[in-house]
Amino acid sequence: MRRLLSRIGLAVAALFAAQPALAAWAPNADDALLLDVRLNQYRLGDGVRGYATPSGTCVDLADMILALDLPIRLDKQSRRATGWAFAENHTLTIDRVNGEEHIMNNAAKVAPDDIRDTPEGWCVSTKALSRWLGVTLDADRGNALLIIKSDKKLPPQLAAERRARVAAAPVTFDLASLPHASAPWRGIKPPAIDIVASAGGLRDRRSGNRMDAQYELYASGEAGPVAYDARLSSTRNGAPATLRLRAYRTDPEGKLPLHATQIAAGDVTGLSSPLVAQSSVGRGIMITNRPVDLPTTFDRTDFRGELPRGWDAELYRNGQLLAFANDRADGRYEFLDVLLLYGTNRFEIVLYGPQGQVRREVKSVAVGLDSIPPKKTWYWAGIDEDGRDLIDLNHAPNFGQRGWRGSLGIERGLDARTSVAALLHSLVLDDAGRKNYIETSVRRAIGPALAELSASGEAGGGSAVRAQVIGEAGRTHYGIETIWANGGYESDRVLKDVTGLHSFTVDHDFGEGRGAIPVHVDARYTTRRTGYDSIDLASRASANLGPLSLTGELSWRDEWRRHYGPDPPGVMEAGLLANARVGRVRLRGEAHWRLSPENRFESATLVGEWSAGRDDLRLAEWRTELGYDRALHRGRAGIGYARRFDRFALTGTGEIATDGAVAAGLNLAFSIGPDPRRGRAFRVTSDKLAARGATLVRVYRDTNGNGRRDPDEPLEKDVQVAAGRVPVDRLTDADGEVVVDGLEPFQPVLIGIDTSSLADPFVQPSTAGLVVTPRPGVALAVELPLVSAGDVDGTLVRGGGGNLEGVDLELLDAEGRIAARTRSDFDGFFLFERVPYGRYNLRIAALAAQATRLAPALGGMASVSAKTPSAHLGAVAAQPAPRMAAN
Repeated sequence: MRRLLSRIGLAVAALFAAQPALAAWAPNADDALLLDVRLNQYRLGDGVRGYATPSGTCVDLADMILALDLPIRLDKQSRRATGWAFAENHTLTIDRVNGEEHIMNNAAKVAPDDIRDTPEGWCVSTKALSRWLGVTLDADRGNALLIIKSDKKLPPQLAAERRARVAAAPVTFDLASLPHASAPWRGIKPPAIDIVASAGGLRDRRSGNRMDAQYELYASGEAGPVAYDARLSSTRNGAPATLRLRAYRTDPEGKLPLHATQIAAGDVTGLSSPLVAQSSVGRGIMITNRPVDLPTTFDRTDFRGELPRGWDAELYRNGQLLAFANDRADGRYEFLDVLLLYGTNRFEIVLYGPQGQVRREVKSVAVGLDSIPPKKTWYWAGIDEDGRDLIDLNHAPNFGQRGWRGSLGIERGLDARTSVAALLHSLVLDDAGRKNYIETSVRRAIGPALAELSASGEAGGGSAVRAQVIGEAGRTHYGIETIWANGGYESDRVLKDVTGLHSFTVDHDFGEGRGAIPVHVDARYTTRRTGYDSIDLASRASANLGPLSLTGELSWRDEWRRHYGPDPPGVMEAGLLANARVGRVRLRGEAHWRLSPENRFESATLVGEWSAGRDDLRLAEWRTELGYDRALHRGRAGIGYARRFDRFALTGTGEIATDGAVAAGLNLAFSIGPDPRRGRAFRVTSDKLAARGATLVRVYRDTNGNGRRDPDEPLEKDVQVAAGRVPVDRLTDADGEVVVDGLEPFQPVLIGIDTSSLADPFVQPSTAGLVVTPRPGVALAVELPLVSAGDVDGTLVRGGGGNLEGVDLELLDAEGRIAARTRSDFDGFFLFERVPYGRYNLRIAALAAQATRLAPALGGMASVSAKTPSAHLGAVAAQPAPRMAAN
């Protein structure tokens, strides 16, 4: 009891001791403050009012509620504040009548200096407000800042980041105008190797019992000026089965000998043409100066790539699922003769791995004026033995025609809309031996359409002509093709006995946005010398229903004999492909039916995948599969569990069937490659290193502003790096480094710094970044400097007087690149924040200059430096745009 009375006495004494100080201070103009609220690099609200008091800084609670957009109700009559801060479970109640505060489940008394009454309202000390909101508030009176610090991202910061991303979305960079980083082609760079090993067993009454042990290795690297890749796969017994080798060089800028963009020897891909050659894969050589991503025929394209065992591939065009491919013995996927629409075709190949991996390859193909070389000459030359690897291990499966073939072609753009081409081919056909051809074509752009007329002649044989038109009319894309062959003409494109191929395709989107339903209809009529004619109809429609994506297919084929015998019945088949997400589960399924001449169910497959949890070391995923195949009268069920670690991925699978068959397997996947980080020789990772490019990014503080890193300049850790659309899930380490994997080879990408990760708003990257062209299996190194930043302000006025409001302005660096953008306020005032140190020119954005009829150029130069971190331009006069003289 004495101890309690003693404590009460001390508290009362302290209270009375504090009263003179409280009573001595009153709100006054000398102590008034106006502070900018800063959360990392973001400025929140329009400033908060406050006072400098003997016990610290207090800020107006109503201003803070507005600046942070807090759902707190401040009732000055009842002298209560109620609501929550940043999270619904972080409730708070401040009761000044009873002198109590309730923060979540904690209750306490309000201290005398926590809240002061001022003419503006409640002025709350930063210490008390930090306690109420669960953050740290630091008042920097010298710089008039109220800095908020938090261990996690707060809703105002997330909202500011979203606004920043939206504001930055329309900004596009001309990669050609930005600085490029490249690695020299010299020395021997050790290869990166992707390794997949699997073991399993099968017990099946039909095929017998067996144990399998297989492996697959894919390697890529460089030796001097030449890049190389290799793929080795085994049989089920572990014996080497196929070995592919390729030495090549790719340069999208065409700086190779003969201005080539691609040169390759070993296992190469052959040329395809409208009337003669289908693309092939085999040992040989090739050279071309055509753009790397341009298809060889303007109306269709081919997609080929490596597909390891157990992987599946799906092909999408403009978001619509077109085709599906399972793994096959030669370890490749092929999507051949994929039709192109007039305009932009955005293709996405999604690869699904047995450990739950998902890899996406995006490629855009433009059909239109880009398909014509404007007054340029493109060539292609190559020979290859179709279906044969460079090194035959006698276990390789048979694919292709199995014969040497060669092609030589040249195309010349006569003007921006017309081109001509000529090609020579020599092929071996399975049933006709070697054949030689000449092929010519004329291509012309006509409004929103592209037309091509081709002709081909076979040495000592027949001939063929082809007319093709693809175009668009509103939201409808169409294609018309007709081929006439005579004299026994035969090639890869025109099969034996075919005298005519006539087709019509139409694609149309019903609806807008995500609710649009794309519909495709394809009709083909084929005539043959034997009188065995046929007609094929195919249709496809896709729809997105919330989390469910559906693609339905319907095909019909009818054949008839003009000269003899009864006509066979027509065949109609239907298919359904579906992708959906239900909670954490991603579902993929397909089903197939035959509707005529007999109605029966053919097959169905349903795959479900979901994550089993993730932390900073691994990713675990479950996979289940159900299927039924009518031809085998077999239903099956499988389950798999995959765990992805930093250094490897491991999966186990099991499957049972209704006929008693049982299978189980174990799969291990990892990659080994040179480590670009300092002091490290190589690295082992679960990421694919050989098939993709990588970049080592080093971030440093450029204290002297010379644009290169000096030995005494510090490295920056915990900085987020951006690499185009490739996600970078790691921050820079203590050495200021981070390795960005998974870059698409030979596709330029901008490597920059995500400014939202910079804690100091007065430190910014000196440039938008560096452009790199990744090379498979090779890690390029770039250094990104951070420099101090300031701001530039002024008032935009009209030359004849008056302020200019709502005008978009651009700040240009010394090389003429846009460094920052802003818009003038109602009084003409403009402000560029977080401007790196340097010298800048000011101009009106092109669209704004046209709308206001003002000259883009503005006088004056802004210099931002350590001596002048804030450049004040004062009144900047905009002059009327000069008028063009009229005849």
